[in-house]
Amino acid sequence: MDSSKFHQINLEDFKWINKPNEWSINNLNVLNVTTDEKTDYWEGTWYNFHHNTGHVYGLEINGDFTFSVCVEAEFTNLYDQAGLMIFLDDKHWLKAGIEYNDGQPMISSVLTNELSDWATGVFTGNPRKFYIRMTRKGDVVCVKYSTDNITWTLLRLCPMAFSLNKNPCVVGPMCCTPLRKGLNVKFSKFSITVPGDDILHSN
Repeated sequence: MDSSKFHQINLEDFKWINKPNEWSINNLNVLNVTTDEKTDYWEGTWYNFHHNTGHVYGLEINGDFTFSVCVEAEFTNLYDQAGLMIFLDDKHWLKAGIEYNDGQPMISSVLTNELSDWATGVFTGNPRKFYIRMTRKGDVVCVKYSTDNITWTLLRLCPMAFSLNKNPCVVGPMCCTPLRKGLNVKFSKFSITVPGDDILHSN
């Protein structure tokens, strides 16, 4: 997809990376997903796990974009997670959203450039319903989250190796349950727009 078509969001244009057994789209452009057993994205660090089995319902996008979505789920088990993902290949990707850790749902992001990092923080809003946004501008990605889709909080500003892969990146909702199956996630209010000049400080 190029920027001239950003206003025309049709979930039928998206494609699965690791299609789940249970999922549906309704006529309101709402995606419902139930995670398969032991699904995850992680590359190496600390655990020596190499997992690329999580569910991503992604759209190929050329160039710069701002992609946001509303995520609703009951996060109850260790490592339950849902949010957004930018996927280049198995060794280069970024995921962000809510992940259950240390006994509570945390706001979380993982950047993988051959190996994965991981950062979490306390989420002060309602983790059962939140908004997540990723903006690409050049080789930089800005990740923000919101509780009301109005006021956005910076989660991460990072480089990504877009130049290593000449194909369009894949962007879309992501969910995983590394230790179980059966997390029900609702994704709605999809938005893809052209990013503004100040991706770091603007809402």
